Amino acid sequence: MTDNTTLLPRLAAAATRPASITFVTGAVDGPGYDTEEVAWSVLHDDARAMAAALHERGAGPGTTVGILGPTSRDLVTAIRATWLAGATVAMLPLPMRLGSMDEFIDATRNRIENAEIGTVLVDPLLQEFIPDDIASTPFSDLGGRSPADYREPTIDPDSLAILQFTSGSTSDPKGVMLPHRCVTANIDAIAAGSGLDPTTDRVASWLPLYHDMGLIGLLGVPMTTGVDLVLAGPQDFLAAPLRWMEWMSRFRCTLTGGPNFSYALAARAMRRATDLDLSAWRLALNGAEPIDPDAVEAFLEAGAKFGLDPRVPFCVYGMAEATLAISFPAPGTGLQVDTVDRRVLETDQYATPVATDAPNARRLPKLGHVLDGLELRIVDPDTGAARAEREVGEIELRGNSITPGYFKNPAATAAAITDGWLRTGDLGYLVDDEVVICGRRKDVIIVGGRNVFPEDVERAAARATGVRAGNVIAFGATGRRNRESIVIVAETRAAGEDADPLRTDIIEHVTHAIGIPPGEVVLVSPGTLPKTSSGKLQRSLCRARYLDDIIEPV
Repeated sequence: MTDNTTLLPRLAAAATRPASITFVTGAVDGPGYDTEEVAWSVLHDDARAMAAALHERGAGPGTTVGILGPTSRDLVTAIRATWLAGATVAMLPLPMRLGSMDEFIDATRNRIENAEIGTVLVDPLLQEFIPDDIASTPFSDLGGRSPADYREPTIDPDSLAILQFTSGSTSDPKGVMLPHRCVTANIDAIAAGSGLDPTTDRVASWLPLYHDMGLIGLLGVPMTTGVDLVLAGPQDFLAAPLRWMEWMSRFRCTLTGGPNFSYALAARAMRRATDLDLSAWRLALNGAEPIDPDAVEAFLEAGAKFGLDPRVPFCVYGMAEATLAISFPAPGTGLQVDTVDRRVLETDQYATPVATDAPNARRLPKLGHVLDGLELRIVDPDTGAARAEREVGEIELRGNSITPGYFKNPAATAAAITDGWLRTGDLGYLVDDEVVICGRRKDVIIVGGRNVFPEDVERAAARATGVRAGNVIAFGATGRRNRESIVIVAETRAAGEDADPLRTDIIEHVTHAIGIPPGEVVLVSPGTLPKTSSGKLQRSLCRARYLDDIIEPV
């Protein structure tokens, strides 16, 4: 009997399906546009041959292989080959900006040392950035073997399939341990919760493969179920967001995913588009960062003229410590929101329903029901007492895809997991058994007895003309009279932006939206806010830089 709690038999079975992965670069019909379609069966044979070469180099059960490179056929083959060899995959992030190469090299070294990576498989173009004292092998050096040379190892379901680094400060990444049994359980839950049909669905993704949503959700699921996949690199999307819509249109894709900011970028890009057909689109997963209902609705409005179904939005909840997915709405229900009184939420930690046009109304997206194999509860973050429906508390999880802990970090593991329950650090509540997220516990700004969520401040500030969309950070800091106040750090759209009028505009927008004027607004040049390797804004690091007085205002 085949043990389906490991990835290996799933990879082999998926390779027998008549499906493929298509690698795409550039804008459709534009300069540099290129596609390469590869049957999953062919990629599987390539990976078996590479796995045989990895075995000869000592990779196998109990070892960890670091993988570094831009999205490509070689990178995907290396990921699959590492699993076939029985080793653990540890994806290494690419640099976010060209000016951060020193930080990238330091972060890469930290991850390699923390994860006890034996060897790094690397794209030849990045070989020079691997320190000389770290064993590395270019993808091109793993040839010379045939699929017949491969010998399948025996895999324990409790052995690690992935060591996923958490987002946060690059100097102190935590390695989330994801055994085969957790990854396969979450893949099954994702497939069931999304109604995935290998015979009719086609997935598209540009997400980085060093991020869990890209690696597990939009590569791992198609790779292990035999679903057609169209795969591009994040740099192609970020250079021209309309390309994402062009790929969805050209390849008639039905399912894709991205963080909230990507849909905001796509909405703006579609307003200038003239020739798209998005009628095949079935689900647009939106997760990995706070979801703004306004951005989702703007996306639907921009896509309506191209046949985009208003039921496409699929707002979800997930995190690396749960392997990936935690809760999904019912497919085809679109964006569903819970409109609550902001003041009551902030002062009493209770989600009181109000009309959309009521004063202090705050719209929060419903993120669906908990997936199969998981349990979720809301508790008082200080006492652990259970919260009733609509009472805000910390979300805790347990189940078959929850990590057993952080690699070689017992203190962090003990702080996060108690009696099998994972403390997520997320604040939220339940309504009709659906999950609603309010924010992160550590990020809440306490001002005048109110628990202000920084996401609300950031969205209000972003509405000011001249602020670079998706590049605002708000946090609390002690100001005059030793009281907590709101500090906003925002990127301007252009380096020469006139600071004083923009700062005044931000203050007016925030004061109108939340009723509290910010204590300070700091404007910085485009591309200077700290972000994680997956593109998330780093509030804690930005706050630390502010307190250390090392932020350079425009």
